[in-house]
Amino acid sequence: MPALGNSLTNRNAAAVLRDGLSRVTQGEVTVDCSALLQVDSAAVAVLLAWQRAAERRGQALTLSGVPAQLQSLASLYGVDGLLGLAPAAGRPDHHHRH
Repeated sequence: MPALGNSLTNRNAAAVLRDGLSRVTQGEVTVDCSALLQVDSAAVAVLLAWQRAAERRGQALTLSGVPAQLQSLASLYGVDGLLGLAPAAGRPDHHHRH
């Protein structure tokens, strides 16, 4: 999957989502986020949709160059682990409440 542009917000999320889903169905599951300068909650939603599509194919989405703002949003919404952004060790999974 090619690198994302410098913005993934509510303004362009629908188009980015469609493009990414098309690429995931073709087996492209690596996303370069290093160019992202502007993100909002829509970016998290798009990445989660791509992750679900990859999982349906038996694959996992791989994110690289994730900016701090996007990592913070994913953590805030409790989905950083789902996107592979949570620290691997030493952190209890506090997002699953029973």
